[in-house]
Amino acid sequence: MNAGVDRDRVARAVRELLGAIGADPESAELRATPGRVAESYAEFFAGVGVDPQQFLTDAVPVDGETGELVLMRDISLRSICEHHLLPFRGRAHVAYQPRDRVVGLSALPRVVAALAERPQVQERLGEQIAQAIDDGLAPLGVLVVLEASHGCVADRGVRETSAEAVTIASRGSLSDPAARAEVIALIAPGGDRKPL
Repeated sequence: MNAGVDRDRVARAVRELLGAIGADPESAELRATPGRVAESYAEFFAGVGVDPQQFLTDAVPVDGETGELVLMRDISLRSICEHHLLPFRGRAHVAYQPRDRVVGLSALPRVVAALAERPQVQERLGEQIAQAIDDGLAPLGVLVVLEASHGCVADRGVRETSAEAVTIASRGSLSDPAARAEVIALIAPGGDRKPL
């Protein structure tokens, strides 16, 4: 959990917000809400100030003795949209074509979480994940596909509860359209998944 979040300050701001919308922050129903929100924010924003490169430092040299592609699909993704401070949730699919090093598979979800757990937009998040992996592993190529539902689309404005946004970020050899198409086909194998 993010030790950098000033929980007392967040709680004071939530009390002020509750008063600003006409609610009584001292009522029995809302008295504990500011503290709960402060704890939630410490969790939601745990990635603020975290360097995702720290999760890529234990890369293992493979000296050409690796497969052509490393793909981890369906990494759970939760972030807070910086425009309305509403959540967006979905899946990240992260692929890289190793050059001479690979990293433990648990590092990929950690990189995703470190970058997602801060005020964010999906388009930038995919680019940041791709760049972190590119910088940390120097692979031949990187491809990041994010699929997410956004609270700002589902719960306000147009209220499209079924809409999902799909973004793609790529580097190196996986920027080639044919290579990208091959990886995207692997993300949605068979007919049991929704097409991208």
